[in-house]
Amino acid sequence: MSTPSNPDPEPRTTPGLDAGGGVPPGETPPAEAGTSTGTGPHRPPRRGWARGPLAVVWVLALACALFFLAYALVLATR
Repeated sequence: MSTPSNPDPEPRTTPGLDAGGGVPPGETPPAEAGTSTGTGPHRPPRRGWARGPLAVVWVLALACALFFLAYALVLATR
C-alpha cells in the first residue's frame, strides 16, 4: 500500500531550491517563447463573408421566416 505524497516539497531535499525556498536564476524557463504564431508583421484581415455564402444565409433566413409566418397563419385560421 502506498502512502499519499505531500504536495509541498521538502526544501532541504528538493533540488533547485535556495535556502529561503526561492529558485536560483536559470532554473525556471523563460516567461514567453517568442516563437508563437503571434509574432511577425501585422497583416490586415481579409475581406469578410463572400457574396455567395452571405446570400445563402439570407435565403435560408428568409425561408425560415416565411415558413413560420405561414405556420402562424394556418394556426390562426383554424
